[in-house]
Amino acid sequence: MTYFRFPFRMTAFWLIFVSLMLPVEVRIIPTYEAVADAAGPIRWLAGIIGLSGVVEGLTGYSIEASLKWNMVNSYAGLILPLIASASATFLFRQFFLTVPDELCEAAKLDGAGPLKFFKDILLPLSSANIAALSIILFLYGWNQYLWPLLFTTDKEMGTAVLGLKQLVPVSDSAPAWNIAMSAALLVMLPPAAVILFMQRWFTKGLVDSGK
Repeated sequence: MTYFRFPFRMTAFWLIFVSLMLPVEVRIIPTYEAVADAAGPIRWLAGIIGLSGVVEGLTGYSIEASLKWNMVNSYAGLILPLIASASATFLFRQFFLTVPDELCEAAKLDGAGPLKFFKDILLPLSSANIAALSIILFLYGWNQYLWPLLFTTDKEMGTAVLGLKQLVPVSDSAPAWNIAMSAALLVMLPPAAVILFMQRWFTKGLVDSGK
C-alpha cells in the first residue's frame, strides 16, 4: 500500500485499520471456521473459475473431497490467526512511509525489482520493527485464553495460561493458593524475560516507526 498504486488501496488500508478495534472475541467464530477449513477459499475460487470439473475429469477426484485442511489441534492453527495482525500492517506502513523515495528510485535504476528491493533494502532497514512486532505478538499470543480454550480439544495442545486456570482454587475444594501463585510466577517469566532482553529493540522499533 506504500509503494504500489492500485484502485481502492486507501479503502483497503482503512478496512484493515478499523479491524484494530475488533477484539478476538468479536471475530472468534469466523476465525475458527477459517482455521478449521483453511482450504475453503481455494475450493470456492476453483468452483468459480470452473477448475473443479477439470480436475475431477483428469484425476477422478473432486477438489471439494480432496482439498481439505483442518488445522484444529495444531501449532499452525494456534499461532497463525494471532500473527495475522492489523497492528503489523499499520506499524510497517508507517515505517515504510519514512523510507526516502530516492532509495526506491535508485533500486529501479540498478535494475532491482520489487521483491529484490524488499529483500535487500526494506527488510534490513526493518529489523528493529520486526523485533518490536515479534515482542508485541508474542505477548499477545502468550496471554490469550479464549482462543486456545476454543481451538484446542487435546490436552497436550493446552497453553500455559489454560493450565494456570486449572490451578485456581474453586468452591468446595481445599484452597491451594501457594501452588496457583507459584504457577502464575512461572507463567510470567517467559514474557518478562523477552521484555527484559529485547527492551532496546522494542523501544527502537516503535520510535523509528513513528518518525
